[in-house]
Amino acid sequence: MTAAASRYDRSIVEGPLRSAVWNIAWPTMAANAISGLPGMVDHVMVGNLVGYQANAAIGVSWQILLVVIVFLSSVFTGMSVLVARFAGAGEPDKVDRVVYQAFLTAIGISIGILAPVGYFAAPRLLDLVNAAPDVQAQALPFLRIMFGFSSGMMVFFMLGGALRSAGDARTPMVLGFVMTGLNVVFNVILIRGLGPVPSFGTRGSAMGTCLAAGLIALFALWKLWTGAWVVRFPRGSALRPDWAIIRELFRFGLPTGIQGIAMNIGGVLMLSFIGSLAQSAAAQAAFAVSYPELFSLITWTSVGLMGAAAAVAGQNVGAGHPDRASEAVHIAARYGLSVAAFVGLFFLFLPRQLLAVFGLHDPVVVDIGSLLLRVLSLSGLFVTVALAYTGGLQGTGDTKSPLYISMVSQIVVPLGICFVIKRTGTLDPIDIWLAILAGHVTRCVLSVLRFRQGRWRGIRVTVAGSTH
Repeated sequence: MTAAASRYDRSIVEGPLRSAVWNIAWPTMAANAISGLPGMVDHVMVGNLVGYQANAAIGVSWQILLVVIVFLSSVFTGMSVLVARFAGAGEPDKVDRVVYQAFLTAIGISIGILAPVGYFAAPRLLDLVNAAPDVQAQALPFLRIMFGFSSGMMVFFMLGGALRSAGDARTPMVLGFVMTGLNVVFNVILIRGLGPVPSFGTRGSAMGTCLAAGLIALFALWKLWTGAWVVRFPRGSALRPDWAIIRELFRFGLPTGIQGIAMNIGGVLMLSFIGSLAQSAAAQAAFAVSYPELFSLITWTSVGLMGAAAAVAGQNVGAGHPDRASEAVHIAARYGLSVAAFVGLFFLFLPRQLLAVFGLHDPVVVDIGSLLLRVLSLSGLFVTVALAYTGGLQGTGDTKSPLYISMVSQIVVPLGICFVIKRTGTLDPIDIWLAILAGHVTRCVLSVLRFRQGRWRGIRVTVAGSTH
């Protein structure tokens, strides 16, 4: 155990919990916050160069993409559960085998299924969300490029989850900064054109994202093969598919994948309600900037805390310290509340100024977006707590409860409210925004209650005859 333990940061399972959570959380929060910069740059550029239809196109496309990408990333949730358990128990060989099998599975699915199916299904998916014709014209090429060349992002997501679960959050932060820088440079060149490079408009945004992610993925694969990081690829016979590990990846990851699909289908259906409004293009543009971009200042930092809660809780369960796992989740939630309250003040008092940065000056768009941001200033408090406790549940192996909670809170509650209002009266933007808030409150309450039940303490994982 001593030799194996030296490879991992044992302060996670032996030292002060506040430091353990913070040392994983802050690099993840920083990386997630900066990762939203390319999207913001895209919206600023296309909003000023093309028009708000391009803002709506990028927002609609990402909502569709996330349905598929989140499902593929579910394999990484299963990987994170296993990596955290085995790292906490000081078993590096099992950690390496799990990471490699997750890589094989994700690449096979993204290249063999996502690229061809996504290309041909893109037009129907845009019809599903009621995208206006001028929005569809901008969104279709963006969507097809992203579907076809998404494997670089998959490798990046896999690597980040593996390193954080093993206790190293700084390496994915550095890689995230580099990828973000490359993405911004590529997008500035490709969206507006530079020298001999023509202007690709909205398509340039997708091209820049895929190029940046692909370069980072190639570098990461080299590092994993040479064994330079705390996680690495195994050698020899371990390179072939190990179906026992792959089954465990899906056992823990599949509920998260279904959860992600449910949440994003809920988002797509919510877009259809937005598309049914009298001023649908304006509402879609306001939503595309306010929710995926500006609200990401809260959600991406909260996702970082969710990852920290999952990693610290999972490692402590693997090391036989469930009480430390529980306290780590409470600490992550308190950190999240502080961030959400700070960012929410800007949403509450400076909504018009924030929207103007993205080139949104149309009075109707600004009025609708300002209303949404003020609602999100309150909603963020509930989201960040919900995500911290979701991380605690998933990191300890309870990936089914967040699935059921998400189906109720992200589909039944908000869509049910919109459906009832539309059938009984006139659906206005404020009705949709308040329905989103109601879903976030529901998710927060149910996640906290489920974690406090403590049933995650009895979950076991098994690989190659060992159980933890």
